[in-house]
Amino acid sequence: MQQIIVDISISPDEWIKLYQGIASDVHTTARDGRSVRFPARILSRFYLRDGIRGSFRIIFDDAGKFASIERL
Repeated sequence: MQQIIVDISISPDEWIKLYQGIASDVHTTARDGRSVRFPARILSRFYLRDGIRGSFRIIFDDAGKFASIERL
């Protein structure tokens, strides 16, 4: 299993674009400096009125497919 840790700040307006499908992926930089892109849908359970903010651990299987996400 592989994992990355990312710090994310998505405003409610940005989230609406992701939710509506105008944009489908989140692009960010992991704490270790790697550029990462992943489907926005994996963040949906973390959405609050003020958007999505926080640090997250994203775990991928050995084939690079999403396995799980957790808020740190």
